[in-house]
Amino acid sequence: MTTCSNHVHVGYIMSKRVTDELGNMEMDVISVSSSRRSSENSTYVHKVGKPPKKTLLKEIGCIVKETFFSDDPLRNFKDQPRSRKFVLGLQAVFPILEWGRHYSLSKFKGDFIAGLTIASLCIPQDIGYAKLAYLPPQYGLYSSFIPPLIYAFMGSSRDIAIGPVAVVSLLLGTLLHNEIDPSKNPVDYRRLAFTATFFAGVTQATIGFFRLGFLIDFLSHAAIVGFMAGAAVTVSLQQLKGLLGIKIFTKKTDIVSVMRSVFYAAHHGWNWQTILIGLSFLAFILVAKYIGKKKKKLFWVPAIAPMISIVLSTFFMYITRADKHGVQIVKHIRSGINPPSVDEIFFSGEYLAKGLRIGVLAGMMALTEAVAIGRTFASMKDYQLDGNKEMVALGTMNIVGSMTSCYVATGGFSRSAVNYMAGCHTTVSNIVMSGVVLLTLELITPLFKYTPNAILASIVISAVISLIDIEAMTLIWKIDKFDFVACMGAFFGVVFSSVEIGLLIAVLISFVKILFQVTRPRTSVLGKLPRTTVYRNIRIYPDAAKVPGILIVRVDSAIYFSNSNYIKERILRRLMDEEEKLKENSQPRIQYLVVEMSPVTDIDTSGIHAMEELLRSLEKRDVKLVLANPAPVVVDKLHASKFHEMIGEDKIFLTVEDAVKTCAPKMDLEP
Repeated sequence: MTTCSNHVHVGYIMSKRVTDELGNMEMDVISVSSSRRSSENSTYVHKVGKPPKKTLLKEIGCIVKETFFSDDPLRNFKDQPRSRKFVLGLQAVFPILEWGRHYSLSKFKGDFIAGLTIASLCIPQDIGYAKLAYLPPQYGLYSSFIPPLIYAFMGSSRDIAIGPVAVVSLLLGTLLHNEIDPSKNPVDYRRLAFTATFFAGVTQATIGFFRLGFLIDFLSHAAIVGFMAGAAVTVSLQQLKGLLGIKIFTKKTDIVSVMRSVFYAAHHGWNWQTILIGLSFLAFILVAKYIGKKKKKLFWVPAIAPMISIVLSTFFMYITRADKHGVQIVKHIRSGINPPSVDEIFFSGEYLAKGLRIGVLAGMMALTEAVAIGRTFASMKDYQLDGNKEMVALGTMNIVGSMTSCYVATGGFSRSAVNYMAGCHTTVSNIVMSGVVLLTLELITPLFKYTPNAILASIVISAVISLIDIEAMTLIWKIDKFDFVACMGAFFGVVFSSVEIGLLIAVLISFVKILFQVTRPRTSVLGKLPRTTVYRNIRIYPDAAKVPGILIVRVDSAIYFSNSNYIKERILRRLMDEEEKLKENSQPRIQYLVVEMSPVTDIDTSGIHAMEELLRSLEKRDVKLVLANPAPVVVDKLHASKFHEMIGEDKIFLTVEDAVKTCAPKMDLEP
């Protein structure tokens, strides 16, 4: 034992001296003596197994299942009798039939309070949002009556509160106004709105039915944050007309046109009584929101603040008759429930295509907002939300809504947050809210006659301010600068151009990012961490040591036609750079190039062709190509293309450590 320990001690001192003299960490990894010892005492090197061959139909079936049915939605139907399958089918379409069996009085109390609370918030908001869409006020209320009822039976989110929202109302109003002037042709404008709503619902239901929900993920979170913030600024600017009492106002939405219109009207168009009323109640609502934010138990304060503002301002206007002094009021709101509008939808003619285009855009925007909100609250309450089922529910309610005088409705963040904080348990809170809206339409709408437009502007501004998420923008800047560019691109596109241009920029930048990441994947040189068999990026782990004579490169992406040449060139460039460094330091040349393929999830024919070209280029340099840890799909395609015969079965390993242990002894014995 003493002799052995002396040998070990002497070997350690010699190794340390060599390291100190050369200043090269590579000698810590492997030396001639250690490589020979490892070859004598090496552990078993596992071979890379070839996956079982699948038939074409089975392979297609696997792809379809992973793409469209990854959550296995039919698992509950397995091994069930036909009658039970029928019941499960009904429950899948109408979730209320499932949770309704366990509904209790205690849950109803929570839902009833939540429904009343969000109704007090949504009624004034709906009137204001209808103006954003250039529609009469009652259409905002219509859209909070029928759609929530449909969603209550078909939706799976327990927390979403359905109705018009500011961003979709602005988008819809802008797109519709580009086609028809509502002041000159209000009938066709209204019909086009119903047509767009119908196709928005068809789009949403189609995406959900065919399980294409992944399409909305192409709009990145950063782009959505920027778009929402830009839309909030644009909506607020549009409210300056009502807040300042301006009668002649621009129809454009960009900030330059709006501010020009505001300052042009400053000499003769501003009304000081309107400004006083609007700013006073805006301050009141914002203070109420601040109180609710600081003290969660007082969530009801900001929820009822808009309704209190409506009641007080309307009473004040009635007793003072300030409308005779230039203060603009709502005037007439038609009472009664939604009239049918099936015969008003354009199913033919020149407006059919326009309605389809506007409906698809508005539907996708509404879908993105609703699913994002639903997933947020589902994660907070720890329950699963089926995104595709949500899309079918949202689409169905908008299809039905278009036939009952509603425009595009979706899940709004402000009312959904209030619904959540008010203690809702199920979608019954939407039914309660819908009932309150029904009573409002039947009994209370005449009382809104003297409501000042400035109050509606204040309510809308207070609602959309929360969409400007400075904290999220700051976090995006810290995490990913390219994401921040997407965020700001969408923001400035909305603010300085229009909502549709901002949305287009958001989508384009999201696609550019995807293309950039696919076509320009990262490659990194790996080294071995001391006293482990783990290999990591030498830039991130400076103490990771390179293996003498072996270059280990990791490819961090699937290899497709779009990036195969780039990956090949990057690997060769890594090799050339390493050889130049070794030549300058008079160190042994590279004899083996190990490509670590664990991140390579797939490879196509162009990728195989690029690997063949890489192999030929390395052979000319007298460097052997070695593959480590290829995925089963990659291994299958390597065998199908006969590439494994070109490179040799003995050059494909399960791990990088196996490749190094096998190649290092061979390298040491070569002259």
